[in-house]
Amino acid sequence: MRSVGWWAGLRTVDRMTGTSATGGAFETLAGLDAALVDCRACPRLVDWRERVAREKRAAFRDQVYWGRPVPGLGPPDASLLIVGLAPAAHGGNRTGRMFTGDRSGDVLFAALHAVGLANQPTAVYAGDGLTLRGTRITAPVHCAPPDNTPTPAERDTCGSWLRAELALLRPRAVVVLGAFGWRALLPVLNGAGWTVPRPRPRFGHGVHVELAGEQGPLHVFGSYHVSQQNTFTGRLTLEMLEQVLRAAAASAGL
Repeated sequence: MRSVGWWAGLRTVDRMTGTSATGGAFETLAGLDAALVDCRACPRLVDWRERVAREKRAAFRDQVYWGRPVPGLGPPDASLLIVGLAPAAHGGNRTGRMFTGDRSGDVLFAALHAVGLANQPTAVYAGDGLTLRGTRITAPVHCAPPDNTPTPAERDTCGSWLRAELALLRPRAVVVLGAFGWRALLPVLNGAGWTVPRPRPRFGHGVHVELAGEQGPLHVFGSYHVSQQNTFTGRLTLEMLEQVLRAAAASAGL
């Protein structure tokens, strides 16, 4: 196993298990998030996220970019987990908060608000008053990738954070946004105590799979990603997303 990054500037973090180098697992999501934001495990992603933060987009030239890994968003007792792909270069990589400050987030948070899972329909910047109800948003890759496309190696390396996050959560339902997140999440769920059938369920919008597990069943829902490519072309509408979120919220007891 290899250890990279720093936890509180002192302790290295084992990227393969999501535990500290001293051998103890993360005790809280806050501790996990504090370690995650200092991760430098993937050189290509580190170079890209920091270059974007220096060069900036013209519309945001007066803003200070986050330029680091973006932690999950939502309460630690969330029963519904939403899994995306990775932060956007000028969205989460700028604001430091998942899906905040970009067009994809505009659609996601509007839908979450419409079904009662967010207190407001917009997410513009960290500290804008947004709160989520019983819902946490995360991603298989926590750094903005070039062309919005992580490599399989980057996905697998970053997967240790997702495994550690699931170990601290007890979700009853998951909404996966897009095929990339679906492919990344299923092996992690299988290793976290839920039984994923073989052949693995195929991704599709509106797909619903119930997985048996030691902590009880987990309802996994698929949705097309809230990318501009999908929303601008009408492949994914707000109504389609709201329908999936309502079903997942009901399965999560929200």
